Amino acid sequence: MALTPGEFYDHAAAVADTERRLPLARMTGWDISPFEQDGLRVAPLRPPVLPEPARHGEDPANCRPCRERDEGIWFNERWRLERIPGVGVPLVLMLYPRDHYDMAELPDPMAAEMGLLGTRIVRHMQALPHISRAHLYRIGDGAAHLHLWFFARPEGQAQLYGSWLVVWDDLLPEYPAHVADADAAKVADALVASHGGSRSAGL
Repeated sequence: MALTPGEFYDHAAAVADTERRLPLARMTGWDISPFEQDGLRVAPLRPPVLPEPARHGEDPANCRPCRERDEGIWFNERWRLERIPGVGVPLVLMLYPRDHYDMAELPDPMAAEMGLLGTRIVRHMQALPHISRAHLYRIGDGAAHLHLWFFARPEGQAQLYGSWLVVWDDLLPEYPAHVADADAAKVADALVASHGGSRSAGL
């Protein structure tokens, strides 16, 4: 059985200093870390908050992805794909179910299609010139409507490898929008060819 919230906090706090700061993570010592360890410190560990705050869209009537179910670069009856603007890496896409589901609530046929769609989106992003990898992330703490992130890593930027990519993305200057739009259109066209559906007329 998993530790209770209080037990988890006590377990972690046992290795913290007097200000409840944990030691620096091993990841900060990796050569792909965007931060130098000298002067870097961990924020104090806060006690658990119970009950947890509601996520955005717990009530479908107030859910932004539900309101935007017809917006994006690619659609079929069940899913939509959009380009996320204002990012630092070459392309960030997000896949949503058009109806209100979180991941654990997906009907099995949609869950199976999600796996196939995710593979195809990664495949089409990695087929773009000067893109070495496309990374897929699912993080569900901010919103109740399922959303899958796809991040494209630029070719040759070995310092942007792996799990630090999303932090580097936040540090980099904004990537040229017209280039990202053109690449997003190529991914949408490839997805129509491989999976069906339709692309946005605005691309």
